[in-house]
Amino acid sequence: MRRRTAVRIISFLLAALVAVSGVAWSKHKRAEALHYALEVSHQHAFAELVTGMSELDSALQKSLYAKSPTIISAVCTDVFGKAMTAQMSLGALPFSTQELEKTAGFISRVGDYAYSLSRAGRAYTDEEEQNLRKLSETATALAENFRALQRQLAEGGITMDELAEARQAMDAAEESAVDDSLSGGMRLIEEEFPEIPSLIYDGPFSEHIKSARPKALEGMDKVSEGEAKRAAAEFLGLEETRLQSLGRSTGRLPCWYFDAGGLTVQVTEQGGAVLSFVSDYAPARSSMSAADAAAIAGQFLAQRGFESMAESYHMVQGNICTVNFAYSQGGVICYPDLVKVSVALDGGSVVGFECAGYLNGHTQRALPEVSVDAETARAQLGELTEKSHRLAVIPTAGQYEKLCHEFVCTAENGGQYIIYVNAETGQQEKILILLEDENGSLTI
Repeated sequence: MRRRTAVRIISFLLAALVAVSGVAWSKHKRAEALHYALEVSHQHAFAELVTGMSELDSALQKSLYAKSPTIISAVCTDVFGKAMTAQMSLGALPFSTQELEKTAGFISRVGDYAYSLSRAGRAYTDEEEQNLRKLSETATALAENFRALQRQLAEGGITMDELAEARQAMDAAEESAVDDSLSGGMRLIEEEFPEIPSLIYDGPFSEHIKSARPKALEGMDKVSEGEAKRAAAEFLGLEETRLQSLGRSTGRLPCWYFDAGGLTVQVTEQGGAVLSFVSDYAPARSSMSAADAAAIAGQFLAQRGFESMAESYHMVQGNICTVNFAYSQGGVICYPDLVKVSVALDGGSVVGFECAGYLNGHTQRALPEVSVDAETARAQLGELTEKSHRLAVIPTAGQYEKLCHEFVCTAENGGQYIIYVNAETGQQEKILILLEDENGSLTI
C-alpha cells in the first residue's frame, strides 16, 4: 500500500514537472517570437528611415534648381512630405528623442522651412537659396551616413539592439559593445553632425523666436523678490504677509513664484508683471451663467489696467468658466494679445488668470492699410454663408502677424467655420472649424 502511494506521488510529481516544463518552454518560445517580431519591426523602421533620408536628400537637391513660383511650391511641398515620412520612421526606432536630438531637429526644421517656402508664392531670395543649398549638403551627408549604417547592418558589422542595452554598455564603459550596435552608430552620427545654417523665416523653428522678448515688458527694469511680492499682493488684493516665497525660475522669461494658501502666482522678474495665478478651489455647483462670468472677468481686467479688451470665446468645465480676451486696437481685434480669466460659477470668484500671450505680443501696432476691402475678400468664402465679419490681427507660426478679414460662416450641412482672408493680398490665410455647445466655443 505504501509502495503504491509512493508510485502515485512520484507519477504526479513527474506529470507536474512535465507540465511546468511545457509551460516554461511555451513562454520561452513566445518570448523569442515577440523579440523576433520586434527586431523585424525595428529593422523595417530603420530601412524606412534610410529610404526617407535618401528621398529627402533628392527632393532638396531638386529644390535648388526651381525658379518659377509654381515649381518652387511643388518641389518644396515634396520636401515637406519627405521630411514628414523620415520623421515618422525615426519615431518608430527604439531610441529616445535625446539620443537623436540633432537628427530629429534637422528633419523638423527642413520640413517646416520647405513648407514656409512653398506658401511664399515667389522666387527664392538669395538668402533662401543659400539656406537650401546648405540644408541639401547636410541632408546628403546624413543620407550617406545612414546608408553606410544600413550596409553594416546587412553585413553583420553592427547589430540591431535595444537602446537600454546600449545605455548599459555606455554606463559600463564598454565602448566596443556600443560601437558594434546600431545605437552606437546613430550616436556617432549625432556627435559628428554637420553644421546647419541659422534659419530666419515665418516658422516655429526660426532663429528669431529664440531671441524674442516680451514686447509689453520692453525697457522695464528687473524687480527684486520683495517688489514682486508687493506686486502680487496688490494684484490679488491680499496682504503681503499671506504670500510665501517659492523661489525664482529661469529661462526665457524668469519669474518669482509665491504661494498664498492654495493659490500660486507668478510675477515676471522684468517689469514685475503678474504672469499667471491659479487657485486649487473646486466649486461644487454652478449658480450663474457664462455671460455673468464673462462680465466679472472683464471687470477684473479693467480694474487691473487691461484696457480695450474684447471677449473672444469661453469654455465651461468643472463649474469654472474660462473666458478668453484679446486686445482691440481701433476696432481691430489682436489675437496675439491674449488674456485668460477663470471664474468660479458658484459665486463669481476669480480663480485663475494667465497673460503670457499679452505680455509677449502687446504693443501699439502700426497696422497696415486695408488694401483688399471686405466685399472683395468675400469672394474667398465660396459657398459658405457669412454670419459676421470684423478685422483681426492673427499670429503666424513664426510669431509674425497678419491683418485679416475674419468671417464667421456656416456651411450647408450646418458646420461652422472661421475664414481669415489677408487684408493686403486678398488670399485665404487660415481656416478654422468652430465648435459650439452648451459649454462654450472651441476652434480647431
